[in-house]
Amino acid sequence: MFAVTATQTDPDNPLAGLTLGEHPEPKAPDGWTTVSVKAAALNHHDLWTLKGVGIRQDRLPIVLGCDAAGVDEEGNEVIVHSVIGTGADETLDPKRSLLSEVHDGTFAERVAVPRRNLVPKPAALTFEEAACLPTAWLTAYRMLFDKAGLEPGSTVLVQGAGGGVATAVIALGRAAGFRVWATSRSQDKRDRALELGADQVFEPGARLPERVDAVMETVGQATWDHSLKSLRPGGRIVVSGATSGAVPPADLNRVFFLQLSIVGSTMGTRDQLGRLAVFLEQTGVRPLIDRTMPMTQARDGFAAMHEGELFGKVVFTAE
Repeated sequence: MFAVTATQTDPDNPLAGLTLGEHPEPKAPDGWTTVSVKAAALNHHDLWTLKGVGIRQDRLPIVLGCDAAGVDEEGNEVIVHSVIGTGADETLDPKRSLLSEVHDGTFAERVAVPRRNLVPKPAALTFEEAACLPTAWLTAYRMLFDKAGLEPGSTVLVQGAGGGVATAVIALGRAAGFRVWATSRSQDKRDRALELGADQVFEPGARLPERVDAVMETVGQATWDHSLKSLRPGGRIVVSGATSGAVPPADLNRVFFLQLSIVGSTMGTRDQLGRLAVFLEQTGVRPLIDRTMPMTQARDGFAAMHEGELFGKVVFTAE
């Protein structure tokens, strides 16, 4: 079958290890099944794998891709939950992994997954829309509705509008009745954040009209100081990524004096993925897709992400 694999890693030239071509068919052990992939979405995780982050060299070659929607062996339309783990909350399993870390991922004609990882795809969602949900949108859903501890009407600051998680938070927050503010270095991305549902947009580090109830943080070091200074007393930062660096000054005096909370958030559960799909079905919110292309042209999608040209998701379709 056709697949998109990582055959080597290079932190400086990640696309050097991106290989497109034939790959052995997946084998489904007991408790697993195979899904015929209709659409799969690109994440920064896939680029990091090519850079050598979070992958053991003895796992190569490995099929890339965490996200997919397709058809199971019984003909049901499904969304693939990408967290492989056990327990009521598989994200807390110390041995958990994402598809494409230990097991082959979703950038292929077929993928093997545990049966428990399949979520029904609502008919109202296209395969391309559904494929965007398991990583970025699920991460955003959990950050906003689980970890942030907010009620509708609260004010949320989203750092770095344009990334997959950030755009998802804006869309979900608007649909749920939050007042959403967003930052970006790019005027174009700030304008597009407004179109997506942000109430106000700002340049990074800008003084805000008032302090916010919570900050959704995926950028890390470059925006951390602004995130802390933007919070009201008792406010909360929810962190699910640190693309610009993971060790900013903590500013502990501000944290304890203003009684701020810093909460980590990783992915989400299978049940949350199911509720996210229903939320989109009921509200009419849909993932923002920057571009869709055949899986055979995946290199172009990876290049666009590597160069930072995206606003929303890249989706590959299986032909």
